[in-house]
Amino acid sequence: MGKVYLVGAGPGDPELITLKGLKILQKSDVVIYDRLVNEKILEYAVNAKEFICVGKEVGESWKQEEINKLLVEKARKYDNVVRLKNGDPMLFGRGGEECEVLKEAGISYEIIPGISSALAGPTYAGIPVTHREYSSSIAIVTGHRKEGCVDELDYLKKIFSSVDTTIILMGVSNLEKIVKIASSSLPPTTPIAIVENATLREQRVLTGDLQNIVEISQRYQVKPPAVIILGEVVTLREKLRWLE
Repeated sequence: MGKVYLVGAGPGDPELITLKGLKILQKSDVVIYDRLVNEKILEYAVNAKEFICVGKEVGESWKQEEINKLLVEKARKYDNVVRLKNGDPMLFGRGGEECEVLKEAGISYEIIPGISSALAGPTYAGIPVTHREYSSSIAIVTGHRKEGCVDELDYLKKIFSSVDTTIILMGVSNLEKIVKIASSSLPPTTPIAIVENATLREQRVLTGDLQNIVEISQRYQVKPPAVIILGEVVTLREKLRWLE
């Protein structure tokens, strides 16, 4: 029986994977990776015998139950199985679900944290998620809930009105709905930014407010992956931007 390592690959830039994650990749027998993982990172898995992409995207066939089954199957075949996830395994990465399955199957596992785009996206855009004059509280939320959730995105109302900065992952497809909910509890001039392809050479940052960000995103045809940042800290971008 082998061991499964849930490794955070980081937000996109292959140099942002942790040293520990890199060392584990180098000794892996099989790498089971997500669609958004930068494939340059796979080059470090010099001893791997298999590379399996289980990318989840609309229209793709991999279901979470199938991924869970695959992890158990490979752990019974290999000594070192790496489950490589974009960002951090435990932040909207379904790492908890996979750990539950491994635990039930009696398979050892280890979790290697990664840098999430929730933090790297704003940072690479020159937007501090906290600032003593602008923000002392943050919330990281998903803009795309599990199918079948009764309240869909209504839970965001309480969050928008109770924290200084809200970071939204997987929210591009629901941007119009998110903005409508935010507008019910925040001023229309509340600053908002969208960071597309965070930390990569193709990174693009669009800024606006609740009144115009939907029109801006449509005009520039924003596509995922993208991080949305809502709050006064967005106004610091023009002063603190460093990448572009």
